[in-house]
Amino acid sequence: MSRNLILFSVLIFLCLLLTLADIAFGSIAISWHNVWQTLVHPSSDSLYRDILIDFRLPKALTAILCGAALSVAGLLMQTLFRNPLAGPDVLGISSGASMGVALYVMATSWWSVSLLQSSWGMVGAAVLGALLVLMLTLSVATRIRQSVTLLIVGLMFASVAGAIVSILQNFSNPDAVKLFVVWTFGSLSAVTWAQMELLVPIILVGLALTFLMQKSLNAMLLGEHYARGLGISVTAVRIAIIVITGVLAGTITAFTGPIAFIGVAVPHLARGLFGTSDHRIAIPGTILCGAALLLLCDVISQQTTYPLPLNAVSALFGAPMIIWIVLKQR
Repeated sequence: MSRNLILFSVLIFLCLLLTLADIAFGSIAISWHNVWQTLVHPSSDSLYRDILIDFRLPKALTAILCGAALSVAGLLMQTLFRNPLAGPDVLGISSGASMGVALYVMATSWWSVSLLQSSWGMVGAAVLGALLVLMLTLSVATRIRQSVTLLIVGLMFASVAGAIVSILQNFSNPDAVKLFVVWTFGSLSAVTWAQMELLVPIILVGLALTFLMQKSLNAMLLGEHYARGLGISVTAVRIAIIVITGVLAGTITAFTGPIAFIGVAVPHLARGLFGTSDHRIAIPGTILCGAALLLLCDVISQQTTYPLPLNAVSALFGAPMIIWIVLKQR
């Protein structure tokens, strides 16, 4: 049995184990026997049914989707820019989503609109904000040839969106600011089964398109001139990467809030485990590593009386890894 096959088997088993742990552990601990009985017979009138089926199971599935999507988005960014510290935030997509939510929360507080408590309203605002920045980035990507220049432009868009958010917070009432700040902590528990019907197909389509681009992504690793020599349209590949990254990162941010470090750190973890940058191995490896890491973060965040912010837990894993990358690259 090849080493890669063994690693894939271990990661799949680890994801299954962490999924069960995420379902079983929380503020109310549930035994493995009761977890199994509730999952096997979900229609039974069980005391734990509402906790497991309606709350913890969609949260665990969201963690898998979120970890996979953000990690693949980071892998795409690092391939495009050939920069080990590139992530889904560099195009300003997450900042655009934050700006959309800030505009929604602050505006509804000014106008006393009842939609303030609507999760769908916040999701829609985040999607529109992410799409706005994505369209601006695409318009720039069609005019410039250098990916490094696009990286700088993306950071500028993120700075502008952050400045708008700061201005809105300055003029808003404390309740609206508090609601927005809580959203920025990142949370998987707000996603319901109704929202999963929209989240799942979008993420699966984005991941499927990434698998279809394996050959082009491998060529991009060797440089744009080499890719052009192989007959690959670099501009088309760049736009496709931006669109897929925007859809994956923007959708996840809309439903869960911004979650830091996963997109930057996990691709390095996957490449280190499998010892290759070949996207035929790196893409599925990144998906499994991202899902397992975010499940682990969620399990840890639920072990206190009041759940810890997911962003804080993910930073504890991601930040040391990024420091290690910087030291390794000198």
